[in-house]
Amino acid sequence: MSSYLLIIKTELPAAISEFLSGDHTGSWYLDGQTLLIIICVGIVFPLALLPKIGFLGYTSSLSFFFMVFFALVVIIKKWSIPCPLPLNYVEQYFQISNATDDCKPRLFHFSKESVYAIPTMAFSFLCHTSILPIYCELQSPSKKRMQNVTHTAIVLSFLIYFVSALFGYLTFYDKVASELLQGYSTYLPHDVVVMTVKLCILFAVLLTVPLIHFPARKALMMIFFSNFPFSWIRHSLITLALNIIIVLLALYVPDIKNVFGIVGSSTSTCLIFVFPGLFYLKLSREDFLSWKKLGAFVLLIFGILVGNFSLALIIFNWINK
Repeated sequence: MSSYLLIIKTELPAAISEFLSGDHTGSWYLDGQTLLIIICVGIVFPLALLPKIGFLGYTSSLSFFFMVFFALVVIIKKWSIPCPLPLNYVEQYFQISNATDDCKPRLFHFSKESVYAIPTMAFSFLCHTSILPIYCELQSPSKKRMQNVTHTAIVLSFLIYFVSALFGYLTFYDKVASELLQGYSTYLPHDVVVMTVKLCILFAVLLTVPLIHFPARKALMMIFFSNFPFSWIRHSLITLALNIIIVLLALYVPDIKNVFGIVGSSTSTCLIFVFPGLFYLKLSREDFLSWKKLGAFVLLIFGILVGNFSLALIIFNWINK
């Protein structure tokens, strides 16, 4: 949740400033921390107070359509930015094809930043925490229906991620920023389409926070208050406490890449690789040498190795800096 709010803090002031003319330095509406607090109080907290996750399906669908719009803009704008990228880019740019010798794509590119790749991808597909709440609110809950919901969501997400990442790379190549939209703001200043898509993405990110907040609150209430009847006072206080924690984290973390790296290599790796394999080994009655159990064991070992290796390299990179 903090990582999504961190995007709001860093991107929203820049998005607003692009619509303004003149000098507005020092204005409250260009201060990321002030905007973050206002948005959390006015939008995130009221949506997070909802007792059921079903209503958030409408906001989630709206977010998905915003992401589709973002992917389409990334595809179109590939041909609006010259290659190689100039050092001093001006507003009057030319339509230059990205086909020079300096801009040939490479299938693999390894650097010290590559350590963030797998944790970030793991974080991107982290939907496991919402599975049980969504299952409970299906009209006719069944394993088959839940599997269809999961497959549809992951495939659609993968397509959006893949298209955006591919054409983002083919636009900037080795100069891709950790936040893709920053590159378009640098080389296409005051482009109406880019400014619009930035606002759409920020709105989509904002609507995602309550969706992730729901299972976090649900888990806390089941651990500590499972034997108590529902209480709006308890419900509101837990929601408020969680919101305060994530806002404080978002306010004081400087770079989104650090959050994605740490969360992706620790909790996301556990939820995606370690825990599913571990649970299957624990619950399945099949022989250990069966293909499914061996696959679960490989998944478990892979998650442990990748998580520890990525986390160690990220910490080592911090120390060097």
